[in-house]
Amino acid sequence: MKTIKENTTNDIIIKNSRFITKLVKVNNIDDIDKALNDLKEEYRGATHYCYAYIIGNIKRFNDDGEPGGTAGMPILNVLEKNNLNNILCVVIRYFGGIKLGAGGLVRAYTKSVTEALKTCETNKLVKAMKIDIEFTHDKIKLVDTIVNAVEIENKVFDLKVKYSIVIENNKIDNILNNLTNNNIDITKKENCFIEK
Repeated sequence: MKTIKENTTNDIIIKNSRFITKLVKVNNIDDIDKALNDLKEEYRGATHYCYAYIIGNIKRFNDDGEPGGTAGMPILNVLEKNNLNNILCVVIRYFGGIKLGAGGLVRAYTKSVTEALKTCETNKLVKAMKIDIEFTHDKIKLVDTIVNAVEIENKVFDLKVKYSIVIENNKIDNILNNLTNNNIDITKKENCFIEK
């Protein structure tokens, strides 16, 4: 599984219609509406804003007024075939006066996304787990030693110390055992992906 390194734009003309493909890196569902609204503002007056996204195990698509199955599903198919995740793909169409027909639309949206993907670099995505841990101040050195090989997203020093850490799946068992054996409270677990 992989994701794009950075947002990408590609623009092609097919039978007088302009197809602008935006590949947007997203990390959660909340990013989708904002990205779509921003693109609709940036590309006012477009005929269609068709899209698909994959975030974790969530996959959605929208034909935005094109005949059913001719835009959103082809976009999603290209993303799936390229093993992408944490991605939103929006194809913005300005109608050029020539109707493409159902088959022509499927080919146009597929080509638009495929061409955009040729212009971007990707990173590998690795399954991981976000974990929140809580412990007393006297265990800071011990915990820092246990989690020294993982990403620490956040540290809070209050009455107790709280770390939010991200651990690759292949390191989870060892680290969780060390934390548990040293009476470190694990307060939350959540599956996620990290880039490599």
